[in-house]
Amino acid sequence: MSTPDTPAPAEPEGHKGDGDRARPGSEPPLKRALGPKVLILFVIGDILGTGIYATTGDVAGKIGGALWLPFAIGFVVALLTAASYVELVGKYPKAAGAALYTQKAFKVPFLTFVVAFMVMCSGLSSASAAARAFSGDYLGEFTDAVPPTLIAILFILALAAINLRGVAESVKANVVLTLVEVSGLAVILAIGAYAVFSGEGEPSRLTQIETGGTGYALLTGVLGATALGFFAFVGFEDSVNMAEETKNPARNFPRAIFIGVGVTGTIYVLVALISSLLVDSETLSGSSGPLLEVVKAGGVDFPPKLFALIALFAVTNSALINIMMASRLCYGMANERILPPSMGKVLSGRRTPWVGIVFVSALAIGLVSTGEIEGLGDTTSFLLLCVFAVVNIAVLVLRRDPVDHHHFRTPTALPVLGALTSLILASPLADRGSDVYVRAGILLVIGIGLWVLNKVVMTAREKSGVDTS
Repeated sequence: MSTPDTPAPAEPEGHKGDGDRARPGSEPPLKRALGPKVLILFVIGDILGTGIYATTGDVAGKIGGALWLPFAIGFVVALLTAASYVELVGKYPKAAGAALYTQKAFKVPFLTFVVAFMVMCSGLSSASAAARAFSGDYLGEFTDAVPPTLIAILFILALAAINLRGVAESVKANVVLTLVEVSGLAVILAIGAYAVFSGEGEPSRLTQIETGGTGYALLTGVLGATALGFFAFVGFEDSVNMAEETKNPARNFPRAIFIGVGVTGTIYVLVALISSLLVDSETLSGSSGPLLEVVKAGGVDFPPKLFALIALFAVTNSALINIMMASRLCYGMANERILPPSMGKVLSGRRTPWVGIVFVSALAIGLVSTGEIEGLGDTTSFLLLCVFAVVNIAVLVLRRDPVDHHHFRTPTALPVLGALTSLILASPLADRGSDVYVRAGILLVIGIGLWVLNKVVMTAREKSGVDTS
């Protein structure tokens, strides 16, 4: 099996970079369908969505009126780790993402699997939080006749069907939904501008930090709010799993990720400022649709139902991308023989990883059946912060592994700071509920069980003389 450093064989004129040809006896490769402009929109759409539309209130409940502070800190932490991902995806443009980087850096298969499974589960908990947000107060503007859990399950099944149809269809849906969710945040920004110029709101709230104490309590409160707020920034790491479906990833990914994180980070801080200016933290924390409260309090005659509809599209986009990314990660892990090869099966006509899509959708249904928005969002942040610490260390280790093509190289100080900040936010210093650790632990136990099963299957195949390379 070739490694990511092995130069690709020459391709016929007119097909260079397509990545459409399969090796004899292998599953067909994924189609390179994403250009630079679509990739930028894809990254922005991957980051925007559930985090800002649904968990803003929960963050306010942890920190009070200084709602902007956790998002500003999270912005910096996201940029540090994004720089490491940009360097690594340029060196190794493969679908497995963090799992590939971990394996190449440390060469410990068990660690590789744990990292890969944590990334996959973070996508699923994020999609599940989005499904819960979809069935909450935003949908409540239209109806509350259907049980929220049932709505969330049907929501996951609908997204699975879209993903099975094809990456082009999924990405086109993502582009449309990204434009819709950006329009919703533009409404919030316009309402904020109107409020500032008309003297509406309560500016004194913006400096109020209400964490229940001083000293250690203040520190853990701010870190806990930042860890939960960091959920709004996740998504850029998912985009690297589209490397095998992107045209010229070494050139296109750096700009896409940095623009994506920069645009979304700026929007988040502004939205947080406006939310706290117009609505008190108690009201925000009591709603699963906090931005709807901002619209109602903004003094602008904007239809709440229209904004609720935009918000529903926004959380749909988050869930769609996360289900897509988790399934591509299954595909990548199967190709690297971290998961059983059957996980890499691709529909011959649509060329989508159908086994991976079915598997991750089943896990997502389990999560939406047992968790709520705050717990699922915090689980996403915790899992990814652990992964980000490993990735930031891996980028330093892999400096010893040069490749024969040009790629972005981040300043050494950034991954060092990225690893430290990720570890701090993943530690008990970030005041989070015990349910987050329990949920993450259960998911990890499931992952270890799958890893053991795969080892047994691969060992049996080797003993029987089946080629597992």
